[in-house]
Amino acid sequence: MGIHRVYIYRSPNIGIFLKGSDKFLLTPRGLADSKAGKLSETLKVNVIQTSISGSRLLGPLIAMNTKGIIVSRLAEESEIASIRNATDIPVEILEAKYTCIGNLVAVNDSGAVASTVLPADVLKTIHDVFDVPVETMSIASYTQVGSMIVATNQGGVIHPKASEEEVALVNEVLKIEAEPCTVNGGVPFVGSGLVAKSGEAIVGTLTSGPELVILARALKL
Repeated sequence: MGIHRVYIYRSPNIGIFLKGSDKFLLTPRGLADSKAGKLSETLKVNVIQTSISGSRLLGPLIAMNTKGIIVSRLAEESEIASIRNATDIPVEILEAKYTCIGNLVAVNDSGAVASTVLPADVLKTIHDVFDVPVETMSIASYTQVGSMIVATNQGGVIHPKASEEEVALVNEVLKIEAEPCTVNGGVPFVGSGLVAKSGEAIVGTLTSGPELVILARALKL
């Protein structure tokens, strides 16, 4: 168990390029085998290299737990089929005008926190694919809740300006005890620089010592 500082393409914003769950880590197609192998070893998950509409920016374009995956409507059929074959779990398209599902949904195996901008039919898809209850909310007046929460099945972190009521609701829905924190030396959108699973996490290289302490405690590492 532990937390490790890493970079992807010389960037500390690792959450932009990666998306993970307790079983899988999706990484950009073409990522060096040595880097992919190190990530697999560190997080103790299977690495699957893929793209969404040819892009390596997977974090904003994918939401996932161990039960299912939802991808941006920009995804190509071949990409969806590749992810489905590699994971053997449901993979569905976000049928909405919004493309960045990863920025709009935070999910673990107990629940999902979804943005208030998402319509009812999309919320039903989220419920069906992830097989969890769904609650809509904003955090600190932002609707991009997926970028503001990183949750595993054991713990989580949330934007530091979240109110006590918002933190309490996130904890109730996801069945965790999330704590406010930042990454990469003060960035409040924790999803941009943190990828976590139960028992393990990786964070951007600019993350400070005090941030690491809070992250390790909040994620139960």
